[in-house]
Amino acid sequence: MTDQNILCLDIGSGTQDVLYFMSGRELENCPKFVLPSPALGTAKRIEELHRAGRSIYLYGRNMGGGFYRVLKKCLGQGLQAAIHPEAAYSLSDSMEAVKGMGLEISAHCPEGYAPVYLADFDPGFWGSFLAQAGLSYPEMILACAQDHGFHPGASNRLGRFEIWKKFLLQSSGHVQRLIFSRPPAEMTRLISLKESIGAGFVADTGAAALLGALFVPEVEELARNRGICVVNVGNSHTIAFLVYQDRVHGILEHHTGLLDGQSLWEKLNLFKHGHLTNQQVFDENGHGCLILDSALDHDFKPTFVLGPKRSMLQGFDVNFLCPGGDMMLAGCFGLLKGYFLIR
Repeated sequence: MTDQNILCLDIGSGTQDVLYFMSGRELENCPKFVLPSPALGTAKRIEELHRAGRSIYLYGRNMGGGFYRVLKKCLGQGLQAAIHPEAAYSLSDSMEAVKGMGLEISAHCPEGYAPVYLADFDPGFWGSFLAQAGLSYPEMILACAQDHGFHPGASNRLGRFEIWKKFLLQSSGHVQRLIFSRPPAEMTRLISLKESIGAGFVADTGAAALLGALFVPEVEELARNRGICVVNVGNSHTIAFLVYQDRVHGILEHHTGLLDGQSLWEKLNLFKHGHLTNQQVFDENGHGCLILDSALDHDFKPTFVLGPKRSMLQGFDVNFLCPGGDMMLAGCFGLLKGYFLIR
């Protein structure tokens, strides 16, 4: 196989963490960046136009809704805004809910409105950015983002966990099934992201974090030999996986803001022993929990922790990971791991 340049993007609500992987170069010498997220850029543009007294037209693709609070604030201050039907899914599955925010839904830009493009990935931006850094446009792009999925009329919490349940029950939890060349139909944000990047693969950020842990050879070997628990404590979501022999045997997802170190540790211990139920997690305003019967033959005691809020578990019996030497790029290394598993 010839040398290949791969752009790996972990697109969050605050940052997008970037690895420009060059297969003919040592990993330590591959360029790395931590940039503001596309959603932050969108929020800034909305504020600028509102301060200038302009009306805005949001168009483009279904992207992360990290600009929602700024948009809502500006609408409350009198901003006149319209949105394209496809872009509206960045805010809600329900068009009535979008209209209820004060947005006009229109397939065309109203006269005099300033256009604001929505996308998790903009080829024009990346072509310019990489050129300024002296880097060529990559042959392959791998990207991850958090996708609640399209579940009109249903709770987003239930809907997102249904995606995980389908992975466990229909894909038998095989880790190579966590990265997609063609995302499932309900994962509408990842479908838009895949269309934007062209050649490449996409994954959910939770899946990329798990694969990032398995990027570490010692962790992958331990998972293969006895079973482990991998926990990603993110800014908004905490997700844990029980992993044994290249398969996921259990998933727990909660909201980080509703947890502290002690409560999370207690839930993890119940989870690892099959004593935490989906209803318990959902009733606490989390997403859910599912443990396969196959998990009950293992204790999954070794616990590996990633994520920007990982210090929550400081002092507990856990191991903190830095895949590829940089914890902030764990999702990028996870995307690489997933790609290496399926290529």
